[in-house]
Amino acid sequence: MNDYDIAIIGGGLVGASLAVALGGSSLRVVLIEAGAPPAGNPAWDERCIALNDASSRIFTGFGVWDPMRPAAAPIAATHISERGRFGTARFTAAEAGLDALGYNVPLRAIGAALSARMAGLSNLTLLQPARLSALALAPDGATVNLKVETDKGAQTISARLAVAADGANSAVRDLLGIEAERRDYGQQAIVSSVRLSRPHLGVAYERFTPDGPIALIPKPEDAASLVWTLPDAQIEERMALNDAGYLALAQEAFGGRLGRFTALGRRWAHPLARVMSGSLTAPRTVFIGNAAQSLHPVAAQGFNLGLRDVAALAGEIANAPDPGAAEVLGAYAELRQRDRGRVSAFTDLMVRTFSNRVPLLAQARHWGLVAVELAPSLRQAVLLQHLGHLGLPKPAGVYSSTELVPSPLGGEGQGEG
Repeated sequence: MNDYDIAIIGGGLVGASLAVALGGSSLRVVLIEAGAPPAGNPAWDERCIALNDASSRIFTGFGVWDPMRPAAAPIAATHISERGRFGTARFTAAEAGLDALGYNVPLRAIGAALSARMAGLSNLTLLQPARLSALALAPDGATVNLKVETDKGAQTISARLAVAADGANSAVRDLLGIEAERRDYGQQAIVSSVRLSRPHLGVAYERFTPDGPIALIPKPEDAASLVWTLPDAQIEERMALNDAGYLALAQEAFGGRLGRFTALGRRWAHPLARVMSGSLTAPRTVFIGNAAQSLHPVAAQGFNLGLRDVAALAGEIANAPDPGAAEVLGAYAELRQRDRGRVSAFTDLMVRTFSNRVPLLAQARHWGLVAVELAPSLRQAVLLQHLGHLGLPKPAGVYSSTELVPSPLGGEGQGEG
């Protein structure tokens, strides 16, 4: 029996971020990850993730932003439009008083920064590859016992708190019998990269079409991440196209704002669904990241929401006498409910409003974009949501070095979590 304070199940970006966030605490942490450590070299078409301003601040407080910053492409502005209509909504870093609205960062760079930091943490034990096979609350209710399969055989681990960071199809959720609400959008996102004939100037574009949004997010030099959401029925055909054929269709959907798409990188297709855990907590257990809520990628909200889960949870448990106590987990759940509900509702509304051909909704979409562009109060709310500030927690000692800069939009640019 190995005793820990915190057992993190899932060593992806969210689970690893929590391990790093707790690195300066006195808590004994074990991280359990089923996959082998990733390997690979930088490539122009490597996969990236868009971090908003709040996420870069959280990573700064965790001490891992500087190592990943050189690989990050700043997002100076965003441009939101609908194909066939003139209404647009545009936001700039300058109007927010920031150097960038966010950054497009290679997954490799984030993973490398987190891994390097974890390697130096004396309070962290890493079990990889290892797979959770069972868990049960101890008879006295003070700990949770986890059975873990490793290449050296089975181990039993006791922890005061189990953190499920194991994705949308959470094994922890299944083992505990916790239901999840699932909405299948009947869409898949094809993720790739393109080279451009015109400079992107740091502008990220999201263009809505009746089939789904197509987004281009800046990468270094003349490249951009391309995320094209399409109905399930079109995916097999699009994935089978050669590069020239796929580029031609993507160009037609996006338009000519960035000139021609001159080259296409590797393509990955991912089914899209909204999966909401029926509860954020269970006895001695808490769900974070995609295990708590997995969202449609529209507006790039999912990972940023999960990272705010990490910051909030670290703030609640880092100095708690008993990190798995019901009152501690209750405080965490209360802190996260508003942000979680707002973001999940926002992304779901965007998908259902823009991915259809109903004539009356087409008019509403058009005037909605015009209103976001012209109405100051609505514009402020959307911008703060875009930056991640509305859901940014500020737990003492977790990222105290990342105080929010005064915002020209009013206040400190920070809302309630």
